[in-house]
Amino acid sequence: MAQQLDQRLRAEARLARGALLATIALGLLAGLVVIAEAILLARIVDRAAFHGAGLQRLTPELALLGVLFLLRAGLSWAAEMTGFHASAAVRSALRRGLVTRLLRSGPVHAASEQSGDVAGTVMQGVESLDPYLARYLPQLALVALVPLAIFAAVFRLDWISGTVLLVSGPLIPFFMVLVGSQAEAVNRRQWRELLRMGAHFLDAVQGLTTLKLFGRARAEIALVGRIADDYRRTTMESLRIAFLTSAVLEFFSSLSIALVAVLFGTRLLHGRIDFYPAFLVLLLVPEFFLPLRNLATHYHARLSALAAAGRIFEVLDAKPPRRAGVLTAPEAPIALSCRGLSVAYAPGRPVLCGIDCDIPAGRMTALVGPSGAGKSTLAAALLGFVLPSQGRVMVNGTTPLDHIAPEEWWRRLAYVPQAPRLFSGTIASNLRLARPDADLPALRRAAAEAGALSFIEALPRGFDTELGEGGAGLSGGQVQRLALARAFLKDAPLLILDEATANLDLETEAELVAAIARLAAGRTAVVIAHRLATIEAAGQILVLEQGRVAEAGTHRALAAAGGVYAGMLGAAQGVAFRGLACAS
Repeated sequence: MAQQLDQRLRAEARLARGALLATIALGLLAGLVVIAEAILLARIVDRAAFHGAGLQRLTPELALLGVLFLLRAGLSWAAEMTGFHASAAVRSALRRGLVTRLLRSGPVHAASEQSGDVAGTVMQGVESLDPYLARYLPQLALVALVPLAIFAAVFRLDWISGTVLLVSGPLIPFFMVLVGSQAEAVNRRQWRELLRMGAHFLDAVQGLTTLKLFGRARAEIALVGRIADDYRRTTMESLRIAFLTSAVLEFFSSLSIALVAVLFGTRLLHGRIDFYPAFLVLLLVPEFFLPLRNLATHYHARLSALAAAGRIFEVLDAKPPRRAGVLTAPEAPIALSCRGLSVAYAPGRPVLCGIDCDIPAGRMTALVGPSGAGKSTLAAALLGFVLPSQGRVMVNGTTPLDHIAPEEWWRRLAYVPQAPRLFSGTIASNLRLARPDADLPALRRAAAEAGALSFIEALPRGFDTELGEGGAGLSGGQVQRLALARAFLKDAPLLILDEATANLDLETEAELVAAIARLAAGRTAVVIAHRLATIEAAGQILVLEQGRVAEAGTHRALAAAGGVYAGMLGAAQGVAFRGLACAS
């Protein structure tokens, strides 16, 4: 599993192949400069100590040594910057892929995911790949190049020291592999705990009112605390392994350096080697182990990246819920028809079962039925959010909906859900989601049609008033009016509404029903109906029961037929028409 994820990450890194190669080249040049520094420094010390060279004679070499120090620093900085840019390019591409996948999956699929889990994957998950991409991958190449160049220089100067490096050098990668399997499992568990903590904490914050009202706030705080403590324990376990690994690697590298120093000391005492090669080798040996120690440090970054990559690629590789068409959506008027339409969210559990119906152009069609009848699922199929398991939705009788490009289809329709979403920002920016180029007069006209202009102008800053997340600070009726204003502003030929008048007082309901009637005039409108006033205005009513169309017709005809619709009317007894429909 880890090897497959590693290969997949390296394949993604090819997006920044040029920058990564530049990082490796700069690192290799810095390694060669290290060798040149060591040679020059050993020469300066040897000439000063044993050949009586004064400061004046050594000044050019000291100046050159300073230039090499600056050059090495510049190369290291440049390698760091190119590695960062390579990592940023790959991470940006992965984030775009994740967001695109989530958007193409649609709200039905997104509702089945925990928001905190998804947010953690897109933000922290992708960000945790940075050390792997910017440092580990370049270091993996440098560990085979720089030590090899230093080994060649050392072996040429002293074969005994070269043999010590040849034996001790491979011990560091060996111990990295030895602890890698245990560290990998711990890092995967740490990442799962982090996502679990983030998802649960976000759920707790979003449901804070409910928790307080039911007296479960303290219990939830205790549960979040236990989850955070589990994450702390896993993190400490991961750090313990990392520190233990570093200690072992430092021990072997220090032991090798000490062994080389002892061997040189013995031979210098007996006059078997000169000072210059001995001192030069002692300067080079620590640099031989430096890339290996850096690789060991970044190896744990690799394990953290692989733990996050598992979830990232799980999202990227998820089967899309619908096929992406390429055709252009037809212009108005738009008529819809369902032929043998079946939808199942899970195998063996169909929500819609072979629906056949026609939704004529330029008229309002109401969807009614008991809770769980499939009304919202049918609306989602018409929106293109779910892919039918059987049958299809036809546009104007000739074009299958799944053959039309989703963006093209959504450009032709306006959707007003029962609980509209407003974002943090001004009222104007929220309305311009429907038409980004709309000017202020267009915003005013749309708001007036939706009955929202009066309360907007009563606000201190009018259309520039800042809204909180979800429309905090506005009433439910005001939020619904802004959602209708967006639909007016878009002026699309197809309108789909999940009854915007549910859960409102009678006066506000009457105003919104009138606004909906104005909005639906001359358009193809599909309304999931909860109130009798909306249903009576519909040119056609589709009565759903157990995922099938039980009846179809006008309000008057269905009421006189004595069927399912008439039974629901009798149960409602003329009171608020909630019994007829609920979002399924």
